[in-house]
Formats: sequence, C-alpha cells, structure tokens
Amino acid sequence: MAKRTAKVTRETSETAVTVEWTVDGAGRSAISTGIPFADHMLTSLARHGCFDLDVDADGDLEVDAHHTLEDIGLTLGQALRQALGDRKGIRRFGAALVPMDEALAEVSIDICGRPFLAYDVKPVPAEAGGLNTRLFREFFQGLTTAAGLVVHITARAGDEPHHMLEAVFKAVARALDEATQIDSRCTGVPSTKGSLD
Repeated sequence: MAKRTAKVTRETSETAVTVEWTVDGAGRSAISTGIPFADHMLTSLARHGCFDLDVDADGDLEVDAHHTLEDIGLTLGQALRQALGDRKGIRRFGAALVPMDEALAEVSIDICGRPFLAYDVKPVPAEAGGLNTRLFREFFQGLTTAAGLVVHITARAGDEPHHMLEAVFKAVARALDEATQIDSRCTGVPSTKGSLD
C-alpha cells in the first residue's frame, strides 16, 4: 500500500499554515500554532488517531485566534483529503464515545466528500487555556469543509471546558482513525454510487 501522506501550505494576509499529515502513523506530532491550548488539542488528535502530524502556524494572534484556528482547520482538511487519495478500500465511517473525567464526547464521521458539520459543544464558561472555546467550531468547520467530511460532534456531559474539548478531540481522533482504516475485505470506493463526492 502506498504511504498515505500529504503536505499542504496555506498563506493569506492573516495566516501562514503548513501541515504534514501521515494517516498511517504512530501518533508522533510536532505542533506549533502560537496557541498553547490548540497545540495540546492537536497533539492529542495525532496521538489518539495514531496519525503523524506536523503543524506550523503563524497567524494574526494580536487580533484574536479566529483566523489562525480556522485556517489550521482548512489546511488540515486539505492535507487529509490529499493523503487519502482516491479513498478506495477505506472503511469510510467511524464513531467514538470518549470520556474525560466528568466529560463525555460523541463523534461520528463519514468520509463521503460532501461537507456537513453538526456541532453541539457548549462549555460554560466558554474559555479554556485563555482561549474562547467557541472558536473550535470554526476549526472543525474548516476541517470538515476542506476534507469533505460529514461530522457530528456532541458533548454529552461535562463541567470543565478543558475536559469537554479534550474529550471531543480524542473522540474525533478515534473516529477518524476508524474511518480512514483500510478494510481488506473490500475493494474499490465504499459507495454504491462508485464515487465519494
């Protein structure tokens, strides 16, 4: 099997983001976004998805973290889509239910080529690590759109915002790992239409 990996750079007047994503990895990561809490979440994504992930981002954090998080999500999505190639033989669907102390996150993913995000995560207070946690919806919207994923994310329980978001990222990692796995029993694109678009 060819190595499923991609490197993508996205540059705008607001951000410069480079992502290298190896789908069949070992959970290794090198993350530098200028946002320590985001670094922690992306490290968790790599580790619990068994992906090798390098992310280097330089954004207009003097404004706020919005542009940087959104563009990291978009660049990750582009890299994932490229790394998966024609998507032949993948399982396509993945789901995970992940606890983090009092928090519980549920994630379902379909690598179908058509983007849709349902995001029900409302931590109170809406702050973790000095960051407005609402911005993670923008991150996941960017990832979903660029990768062509249907993603349903629900925080089913939780009091501590850090725990809720960490459970979400771990659940996304586990669901993506499942969905991107090659199923040796099947050949071709996993769709009765013969296409994932």
